[in-house]
This record gives sequence, C-alpha cells and structure tokens, in this order.
Amino acid sequence: MPDPNGHPSPTGPYLAEGPRAALRRFTDADAAEFTARARESRTLHHPWLFPPERAAAYAAYTATLARDPAREGFLVCERGEGGGPGGGGAIAGFVNINNIVLGGFRCGALGYGAFAHAAGRGLMGEALGLVMGLAFGPLGLHRLEANIQPGNAASIALVRRAGFRLEGFSPDFLHIDGAWRDHERWAITAPAAEAP
Repeated sequence: MPDPNGHPSPTGPYLAEGPRAALRRFTDADAAEFTARARESRTLHHPWLFPPERAAAYAAYTATLARDPAREGFLVCERGEGGGPGGGGAIAGFVNINNIVLGGFRCGALGYGAFAHAAGRGLMGEALGLVMGLAFGPLGLHRLEANIQPGNAASIALVRRAGFRLEGFSPDFLHIDGAWRDHERWAITAPAAEAP
C-alpha cells in the first residue's frame, strides 16, 4: 500500500522480495557501501552510466529521489547476504523509475545498474520483475520504458528477458559522458507484464 506521497510502503526492511533479491529504499546509511561498489564497478558501467562514487554526490542523488514525485528509487539487495547498514542484505545494484507521468499516460522510464560483484548472477532480472510488480501494482503505472544505447548488450538482454519489446530508435536521445547518444526504445505495458 502506498504512503501518503504515493510511494510504496514497506511492511519490513523490503518493499518487495524474491528468492534471491529484494528491493528497499536508499538511506543515508547506505552511502559508504553504495559509493564503494560504484567505484569498484567503473569498468562495468563505463560508458553507459555513472552512479555516484562519493558521499556528497550520493547525498544529492538520494535527496532528488526522495523529494521528486516523478521518481522512485530502489536499492537491489542480495537476500541473506551481508547485512548492510540501511537494513537488509548487501547492495547488488539499483533500479529507478524516472519521469513518471500519471493521468492518461501512467508511464515511467527505467534507469538501473548492477554492481560488479553481482553482475551476471540473475539478481537484476529478479529485481526488475519486482520493480515491475510495484510499478504495475501500487504505483498504478500502465507502461515502463527503457532507453538503452545499442552497444549495451547486457542491458538489452535484461529487458528482453523481462518481456520488453523494441519500439524504435532515437538518434541523439540522451547526453551521456559528454556527447549525445543514440538509444533503442524498449517498453512493456501492464497487460503484457501480467500475461502468463
């Protein structure tokens, strides 16, 4: 059930749980672990994304997630691993829903990343399924989009496995790492996500 701001409310440390991965909110106590994992994952992330690697950048990032009603941010945690300071297991990655538009559109755009120690282990696939459950359930969205640079094979494989469909190509779509980058547009709608 959502809190007064429309955000999903946890019943325990997690907002949603799967067999190996779980989702929870970012906390100030997660700054050291998150930024250390971001620094360890530079090679994996470059040139696709640049999560905060320092405490001040993390604080600004999480403050924006917390105060912007058009954004939802989720930490992906390994269940039964570690015991991070923010509650729950070790941080494996993150999934954000950005640019949320309600009304007749009810859509959000995904942004996500796995950390190097968790990459290729299926945790992000499980986490994406959990995020879709929140998006198409308590958040009331009808559509999720993922805009992905064509060379990012791992990211394309992730959304393809989750049932997203390729809808098109957007030249010079986002300014990343000092240049305008082409992106493929992938999307899924609630009925497709609920199909067996």
